[in-house]
Amino acid sequence: MSSFMQLLCVELAIFIYYAVWKPQKQWITLDTGVLESPFIYRPDKRQEAWRFVSYMLVHAGVQHIIGNLVMQLILGIPLELVHKGHRVGLVYLAGVIAGSLASSIFDPMLQLVGASGGGYALMGGYFMNALVNFRQMVPLFGVFRLAFILIIVGTDMGFALYRRFLVGGDGLRVSFVAHIAGGLAGMTIGYVVFSCYNQKLLKDPRFWASILAYVSCVVFAIIFNIFLSPAT
Repeated sequence: MSSFMQLLCVELAIFIYYAVWKPQKQWITLDTGVLESPFIYRPDKRQEAWRFVSYMLVHAGVQHIIGNLVMQLILGIPLELVHKGHRVGLVYLAGVIAGSLASSIFDPMLQLVGASGGGYALMGGYFMNALVNFRQMVPLFGVFRLAFILIIVGTDMGFALYRRFLVGGDGLRVSFVAHIAGGLAGMTIGYVVFSCYNQKLLKDPRFWASILAYVSCVVFAIIFNIFLSPAT
């Protein structure tokens, strides 16, 4: 079983636990009981550093987890077949961390759930490669790939904006910034990683440039959370 299949099973198991065995109603949107999960990212518990990664295991409703699972199945598994698993994992994790840290800066008072940061990182890397190599593709195939990505992004962002601005009170709203930050991580680190194929990443100057930019942003986000965050 691929690493992405294992991750999908974990995400689905945690969703079922909160939606079925726990006395909650998480089928439509984020339930108040899920806010007490040790996995969710919450601004008032940001000192618990694992939450900046573990939030990807908790989802805000059935449409949220279905969207994430489909995205990971469509992108993650095929990418693993072409690239080594640890390369895909690197891009995915970079998107997850970028998503939570960016959310803690630009949406500091809201919680965060879902694997969209990682999924959008894979999509960002895939999109950049499709865009850069568009002329080398069969025209119809290239248009199909780009249109497919844009449809997924448009649909998922629609749900994300709905959860952010239209659902419930502030205690039930979740940030959508992770989508954007994950996509940007994918369009930089993901693009370099997925364009190397059989080349060694450590010998590619683009890889080091993207890593340096990424690390600089992460360091800034950590400093912000320690000294400047308005979250109590």
